[in-house]
Amino acid sequence: MMGAILTGAAVVGATTAVAALGKHVVLNPKATMLAPSIFRGPQDRPAIALTFDDGPSESTPKLLRVLQRYRIRATFFQCGENVRRLPEIAREVKDAGHELGNHSDSHPHFWFKSSGFIYKELARAQETIENATGVRPVLFRSPFGIRWFGMRRAQKRLGLAGVMWTAIGYDWISPAEKVVEILAPQASNGAIFCLHDGRRTWANRDISATIDAVATLAPMLLDRGFYFESVGQMIRRCPAPIEKSAIE
Repeated sequence: MMGAILTGAAVVGATTAVAALGKHVVLNPKATMLAPSIFRGPQDRPAIALTFDDGPSESTPKLLRVLQRYRIRATFFQCGENVRRLPEIAREVKDAGHELGNHSDSHPHFWFKSSGFIYKELARAQETIENATGVRPVLFRSPFGIRWFGMRRAQKRLGLAGVMWTAIGYDWISPAEKVVEILAPQASNGAIFCLHDGRRTWANRDISATIDAVATLAPMLLDRGFYFESVGQMIRRCPAPIEKSAIE
């Protein structure tokens, strides 16, 4: 009986350890074991990168107008399905001077998916974005921030540098005031902020919290002496070891 109890305890302990390890390497923005990525830029300048996932959406043009008002160049990680639904808005993002990144094709959870599945998701999004906009992304952010086995190889085959974040605004579940409350204290040199101009691959979703948060946050940070640049601009300014870890 005691042996059975000990064996059961060992199984529980092992399961807990595996879960903890998984949380660290799969979801931790700083982890690079499963796929190389960066989570912030160099800290020698007061630059911040605004990034937007899950677009394009029907409301993305409203966000573009806010960014134009403050002359902000941002990075948009787009989903292939959304680009196929709204190719003209994907082009509008590009034509406004923003950077386009790959956010997978259908916005799946990647854990426990095969290497082939992961590659096809990234490759189809690459093809879709390039066909619609003429731009082939060089940056990738995984949906939900989930990295998994096979992602490193897929990124390398497709020439994609992984990008995570310094801080995430939870703008898909929070009002604008809360988003600002979350992000404003985390503003620092080289910070990469994660927001969303869509909601997965769902159509006609309300992103007013995101738009209103940016409209408040942008002038606030500009007044504090920060300026904004794209993730690509940050990577190009990174010291060699950081840049290598992002693209190898």
